[in-house]
Amino acid sequence: MESLIATGQATISFLFVLTILVFVHELGHFLLARWNGVKVEVFSVGFGNELWGFNDKHGTRWRLSVIPLGGYVKMFGEGDVVTGVDDTEERPMTEEEKKVSFHHKRLGQRTAVVAAGPLANFLFAVLAFWLINTAFGAQHAQSVVGEVIADSAAEAAGFQAGDVILAVEGQGITLFQELSEVVSVNANVALNFDILRGDTQMRLIATPRVWNDPDGQNAGASSGEQSRGLLGVRPSMDHVISEPMGVFEGLGQAFAQTYFFIDMILTGLGEMFTGERSAKELGGVLAIAQVSGEAAESGISTTLRWMAILSINLGLINLFPVPVLDGGHLVFYAIEAVRRKPLSPKIQEYGFRFGLVLVLLLMVFATWNDLERLFGGIG
Repeated sequence: MESLIATGQATISFLFVLTILVFVHELGHFLLARWNGVKVEVFSVGFGNELWGFNDKHGTRWRLSVIPLGGYVKMFGEGDVVTGVDDTEERPMTEEEKKVSFHHKRLGQRTAVVAAGPLANFLFAVLAFWLINTAFGAQHAQSVVGEVIADSAAEAAGFQAGDVILAVEGQGITLFQELSEVVSVNANVALNFDILRGDTQMRLIATPRVWNDPDGQNAGASSGEQSRGLLGVRPSMDHVISEPMGVFEGLGQAFAQTYFFIDMILTGLGEMFTGERSAKELGGVLAIAQVSGEAAESGISTTLRWMAILSINLGLINLFPVPVLDGGHLVFYAIEAVRRKPLSPKIQEYGFRFGLVLVLLLMVFATWNDLERLFGGIG
């Protein structure tokens, strides 16, 4: 019974989080469309039959639909580029209709409207982090090892997850950032680490290795700077402290946090693509629902942080150059800018069909990973 209640709470938390983030994403499209004089016919949170809705004074139908796993903004004339047919019941558009048609807007205007959705997600993340930083305090990871990277200096030295790093070369530390600062300037230098493992205090000796950038060059080598050292541990997100920040400091930190997660997510996806990380780490709807439930139990600050991270994910995913997603539309627009004319409707139609199949396959694969994690494998 408790398990059933927990599952229900996680599902409700997930739907709540997803609904807000979808609304933010579609609101970005909606506002830029209105700004550029495009008539918006439907603003829907969810798919399928309408549960509840109303019409605003501009003629937009705002609706909450039965399947709460996404949403869309339907703009007048939006489908013409693919179908080749006006949204006016098989008759030519009037000049007044062309003025409010998405398809008849300039290329720059259409690009701005499409890009506004992902950008709204990034802006939401900045605002969420800003609120956390000023109202609850910026979170700093303590010097506790959350993960030891394979084949790293830390693994060779015998570090384990859960180790609390107390000092490096006699210099006391409490934050993971302090650890990074010491290690980064001591590449190829043997360092003494005082750690606490359980109730036992011990000393480990590790030699940070030279960090290489994605091109395989030593960090700092081209600019004459000292090579950067890398120990090979990641912080534990279960051990963080909060430090209240001022309004402007908190905003600057919010931008830095958003950039950090964008970089981390793209790096992780790149490592999956090159085989450095397993694609089994890719999570789907079930994993998101589970984390959403756990975040909700941890309080408002943790929930906001999770929503910010998920919003960044949503923005990045929609920018992938896959037809059906916003990124696919932007690729078509880039081609149109070079060719000075759009791709043929047939090519775009096939592109959207391919993109839909690709997205569905990715969803199935991610859900399969979720099921294996939750139930220990299938078969």
